[in-house]
Amino acid sequence: MRRRRRGHHSRGRDERGQVTVLIIGFAFVLALGVAVVVDASAAYLQRSGLSTLADGAALYGADAGATGASTYTEGVPEGQLALDADVARAGVADYLRSVGAYEEYPGLRVLIQVDPARSAVEVRVSAPLDLPLGLPGAPESPTVSAEGSAVSDVER
Repeated sequence: MRRRRRGHHSRGRDERGQVTVLIIGFAFVLALGVAVVVDASAAYLQRSGLSTLADGAALYGADAGATGASTYTEGVPEGQLALDADVARAGVADYLRSVGAYEEYPGLRVLIQVDPARSAVEVRVSAPLDLPLGLPGAPESPTVSAEGSAVSDVER
């Protein structure tokens, strides 16, 4: 019977080091999971902010572009309002400056498309994302973008 006990004890000593490796492995997986959740939350929040920014800029641009002098001199048209593309673009730029978009999102890039035929203004904004916890293998400088659009029409 002594031999069984010795065999049993010697086997326990060999497995103790394996438990330490297992605990370290679980801790690494847990830390990786936390990093993924934190970084994904940061990306979601930035995309939400950019989406609000793009929507506001498009609405402001469409409103600015549709309130030209022709509305006052010729009256309100039957369908869509005439949209001045240059005034709409300037309206988008004014909006972005007035809300401090360039300070809040350093590296902000803006693409403005104005379609006078549809009286539509489309704004696409993108900005680099500063990840709080960088993951191994993640892009070095990820970018988040959002789009907003607005149409000026006449409701009767």
